[in-house]
Amino acid sequence: MIFTIARKELYMMFCSPLAWMLLTSMQLLFAWFFLGRLDAFLQLQPQLMQIANPPGFTEIIVTPVFALAAIVLLLMTPLLTMRQFAEERKSHTLTLLLSAPVSVTEVVLGKFLGLIVFFMSVVVLIVAMFLTLLAGGTLDYGLLISGASGLFLLTCCFVALGLYISSLTIQPVIAAIGMLGVLLGFWVLDLVTSDHEGWTYYVSIFKQFELFNNGLIDTFSLMYFLLFMLFFLVLTIRSLDGERLHG
Repeated sequence: MIFTIARKELYMMFCSPLAWMLLTSMQLLFAWFFLGRLDAFLQLQPQLMQIANPPGFTEIIVTPVFALAAIVLLLMTPLLTMRQFAEERKSHTLTLLLSAPVSVTEVVLGKFLGLIVFFMSVVVLIVAMFLTLLAGGTLDYGLLISGASGLFLLTCCFVALGLYISSLTIQPVIAAIGMLGVLLGFWVLDLVTSDHEGWTYYVSIFKQFELFNNGLIDTFSLMYFLLFMLFFLVLTIRSLDGERLHG
């Protein structure tokens, strides 16, 4: 049933012009920034050749694009998660969904999986764009895989948070604004946090992503992402369970 709900969510997303517009605009932005970084690398190449261990394609092009993608997904994710429960509640279809012979857990995980598959396609397209660099050089596959994994986990956390906020309101716009406000709060926290210092470092989701993006798959960061997802998915399930019990 989880896969059935996920398939339905994907079908509904790709039948909507919003998903296609977001996917297209994101890829155009990433391609523009990618080409800009590539041009900068080619201009710096004579100076880099004079360094003993010069940075390559991955450090100068791939890592900054992943960093940009994290910020873009911060802005784009609320536009897709806002409708998941808020819009269904507004159109009175959530009551039918909750009264169906499926568990709330299956509903939440199905919607989560559907969104994750969509955003996974974004990450895959970014990685495919990077692979074109192999025509003119080599890539650090470890750094590439680490950055892609960090971006994927970060997006999973965004989606889990978005589902929870969407489950709390009847207005999709309020859900989008609320989620964007929370994510911008995390971003500001990242800007004021010193590296490896203070409690803010350990609660900053973007600091954990930076470790992945710099090639360090840290156990603490991995557990942080997994617990973040689990925490908000459980909160979403409990929120909808309470609504189902109270009618």
